[in-house]
Amino acid sequence: MPPASLRSGGEPNPEPSSSRFCRSAGEVTSNGGAEGRRRGRHYLDHASTSPCRPEAIEVMLPWLASAGDPGRVHAEGHAARVAVEVAREQVAALLGARPREVVFTSGGTEAAVTATWMATERGDHVVVPAVEHSCVREASARHRMSVVGVDGRGRVDPDAVMAALQPSTALVHLQWGNHEVGTLQPVAEVVARCRERGVLTHVDACAAAGHVHLDFRALGADLLSVSAHKLGGPPGVGALCVRRGLRLRPLLVGGDQERARRAGHENVPAIVGFGRVAEHLSGPALATEAALSRRRTERVVAAVDEGRLGAGTEVLGDSDARLPHLVCLGLAGVEGGPGGGGRRRAGVAVHNGGTGSTGGLEPSPVRGAQGLDPTPTQPANNCALAKPPTNQGTTRSRHRRARTASSTPSSASGSQVPNWPKIRQHWVFQWRNGPKA
Repeated sequence: MPPASLRSGGEPNPEPSSSRFCRSAGEVTSNGGAEGRRRGRHYLDHASTSPCRPEAIEVMLPWLASAGDPGRVHAEGHAARVAVEVAREQVAALLGARPREVVFTSGGTEAAVTATWMATERGDHVVVPAVEHSCVREASARHRMSVVGVDGRGRVDPDAVMAALQPSTALVHLQWGNHEVGTLQPVAEVVARCRERGVLTHVDACAAAGHVHLDFRALGADLLSVSAHKLGGPPGVGALCVRRGLRLRPLLVGGDQERARRAGHENVPAIVGFGRVAEHLSGPALATEAALSRRRTERVVAAVDEGRLGAGTEVLGDSDARLPHLVCLGLAGVEGGPGGGGRRRAGVAVHNGGTGSTGGLEPSPVRGAQGLDPTPTQPANNCALAKPPTNQGTTRSRHRRARTASSTPSSASGSQVPNWPKIRQHWVFQWRNGPKA
């Protein structure tokens, strides 16, 4: 609820300029705006971030125009504390956790790094599957780390994880679903077997939250991280679920916020927006969106199987045991990096490299772990497609990508990438039943 000062006459205009700006930006990137329709733009980078849902923007605006420290006892502070705790209950409901187990952070990266820092006071050894996000790998590399390989679909073997355990193992990391190829991991089995050995587990659910049903309590994991902007919430906020009764050292110190588990002033507007999106997805919307996403990605897989997306196109990752909104394709003979201008001219927004990389020519550790060539001359194009206005839009987008692939040979003039006979492109398509405009 907004502070009383706003409710008594300071309520924002129903259509403020900031709301119109946010909405128009979301429409253009999602093919809904006039410019987006004219140019035929297709935003395919939802694997990195998704537009903020309108319902989140609506509840955030009053808090952006007000001030209130949740740690203060005055009226404004009390209103902010109530808003944060309501959001905590909403996020806990989405994740199947107790509200007091939810620790708000600045995002998924901080949550995963905090989990590593917290657990390593119990030992100096960490087990990490080779396909984990870069923040997990790099945080774990500060300690003794064992990397567990995966099969060609990107799936880890639970027996291999158990074999990597040592007497000083403090933590085992495992994704719920991979952020690039979408492959689901055997999370429940690994968590159960680690608990039998007395080893803590951290589940990275950033790519899965809001797309599949999560139940932190039933899973039995010790730590679980999520990020709001991956599911249509605001950027700059995430959460780390810490199992009840688990007492670990905090990463950020200097205050008693979040029950002394994460110091720093709470980002009240973003937390409120995160809570609103979590509330929406805690209802039937999650199953509805997941079913729609699954149907669409299955059509993409079927198009690959039938050869309708061109010769040499293949599904990377597990075609069946995957996140419903992600399907990863490898396209032969298509350039990446500076030579990928054909996709830009075709109105396709993509990113070359892993989802955690900022440069277009960085190799993908996920593809390398699967046994594919991860060299900079064969970068990963992480593409994620939001819900198009119609099924015809879906078909046009697929055909546009196929034409782009066939019209961008590896020997393109002016290319800064060597002329390899087959340059593999990994396009991740994310289909999400986005919010109504």
